[in-house]
Amino acid sequence: MQRSRPSKSTKIVKRVILVDDHPIMRHGLAQLIRAESGLDVCGEAGNAREGLEVVEKLKPELAVIDLTLPDKNGLELVKDIRAMCPATQCLVLSMHDEDLYGERSLRAGARGYVMKEEAADHLITAIHKVLSGGLYVSESLNARMLEQMTASTRSKAAGIDSLTDRELEILELIGRGVATKNIATQLNISARTVEAHRAHVKEKLGITDGAALVRYAVQWVENRGKC
Repeated sequence: MQRSRPSKSTKIVKRVILVDDHPIMRHGLAQLIRAESGLDVCGEAGNAREGLEVVEKLKPELAVIDLTLPDKNGLELVKDIRAMCPATQCLVLSMHDEDLYGERSLRAGARGYVMKEEAADHLITAIHKVLSGGLYVSESLNARMLEQMTASTRSKAAGIDSLTDRELEILELIGRGVATKNIATQLNISARTVEAHRAHVKEKLGITDGAALVRYAVQWVENRGKC
């Protein structure tokens, strides 16, 4: 009787999906990821709705998500994915300031944050770190987080850092000149809810009237080079 030879072990391939509204960016990221042994891009999406559908259908090990999507904030998509498919880890890849959005991304449920300008050098390392159960952030953000964790007392967050994700999103839209009614439509909430968020933003920023809030928001957006 002839025994069959044991087959060679096949390396497990981790499946990744990309959620970014720029096709050229997705193409470049896909090439970078597929060039790495043990990784493959199994799906792509250009907005949050499509991204959630792809995750539900394919259940990948990892979703790489851009913060700025046409239909929904990337942080909200991270929360949706973690609620719907806990086995799928999330890694945020964004052009936005890590000091402002890095910790917010982790609080939303992401396991890492990489600046787009550093993707070529750090994305693969970040993917492996997240897939192995770790967290990936830059050394500077890691130091900042450790300092906050080990501080004997923490003062109440002030200014921009005190805003919730939704409040920050509304502040940005105000700075871009979007009217309350249009903000409500874009975020799928009521105009009354938008007004409530505006009131909270004014209170946290120490602003007394609507005109001053608009000026602040416009200046903030301009300072971040996003206009």
